[in-house]
Amino acid sequence: MQGSAGEIRRKLDLLVAGMTGLRHDGRFDEPNLDGSAGDYISFDSWEWPQGVGLYGLIRLWLFTGRQDLRQLVEDWYAERIGAGLPSLNVNTTAPMLGLSVLWRETRDPRWQKPLDSWADRVMTEMGRTEEGAFEHHVSDKVNHHELWDDTLYMVALFLASYGQASGRQELVDEAARQFLVHARYLSDRKTGLWFHGWTFDGRHNFADARWARGNAWITAGILDLLDLAEVARPVKDFLLGVLVAQVNALLPLQTGSGAWRTLLDDPTSYEEISATAGIGYGLLKGHRLGLGTAEWRVAGLKAVEAVLNNIDETGTVLNVSYGTRMGHDLQFYRDIPLQPTGYGQALSILCLSEALRHIDAGVRAT
Repeated sequence: MQGSAGEIRRKLDLLVAGMTGLRHDGRFDEPNLDGSAGDYISFDSWEWPQGVGLYGLIRLWLFTGRQDLRQLVEDWYAERIGAGLPSLNVNTTAPMLGLSVLWRETRDPRWQKPLDSWADRVMTEMGRTEEGAFEHHVSDKVNHHELWDDTLYMVALFLASYGQASGRQELVDEAARQFLVHARYLSDRKTGLWFHGWTFDGRHNFADARWARGNAWITAGILDLLDLAEVARPVKDFLLGVLVAQVNALLPLQTGSGAWRTLLDDPTSYEEISATAGIGYGLLKGHRLGLGTAEWRVAGLKAVEAVLNNIDETGTVLNVSYGTRMGHDLQFYRDIPLQPTGYGQALSILCLSEALRHIDAGVRAT
């Protein structure tokens, strides 16, 4: 790996500036169901890309001890909560993950009431499919009877994190159940990769798309679940088996640049950096936790190189695919436009922060 610890730290500083500087330029017009304007790009919007972004910033704060990052995220949450939270759905739950970690570390009383209220509403109000899985309802669309990979990262990790931190075991148990049911319908038994989605209406996996970022949510998500909460041993063992099968399929699909393609097994689709960062983060974290082989570390560090090569001097992560709806054919995924996003920044922050643990033993661990 060519990236030095110094270069990685410099790029991390750039990534933070690039994330906080994101602004919607009007290119995408996606109004919400309640008639409000949808903004999935600007840093000050309460949505899923920003939620993943905040989680990345908080993990970076915990890793580095930088108090400016803590202040940044505390100010963000205070302003957004003070202005009033949006309607409950899968994607608007994403910012609660970072808030739960922030509260776990600081026990600031400002955050517990909104966390408790939101967790209660997830448990009682969020739409469910057969077998009790969360339906992937989002701000601008109701996806009845559908399971998506994304739901686990946007909702289940919040329940696991806050449940563990607050002593609410029912939340941890619900998170574990969500991972199990989603694995039942989204994990491809033939390859070990994950499909983007499943519908109980017709019982199929839509285009059978083995979509890269969806797989990244799983690689990173399983490891974050086990890091954030104590789950029952049989559940942990099952999910680790699912993860190993997925990684065994991912490793041969990594390209020469260190990246993965937006359709993992389609050589005609473009290389996509948010997925590469998420998978790289998972591989490196899995190896550090003693769950993966040396091959995981090698592939993870190759992914770091791909990420570093796609961060420009403004701190913007390039070659990130825009938010991706459920595709009914594979061409849909090949045609998703590229657009800098909060999750592209955040997954890169997670990936580079994890990389520092592998190449600089002197950096303080969380």
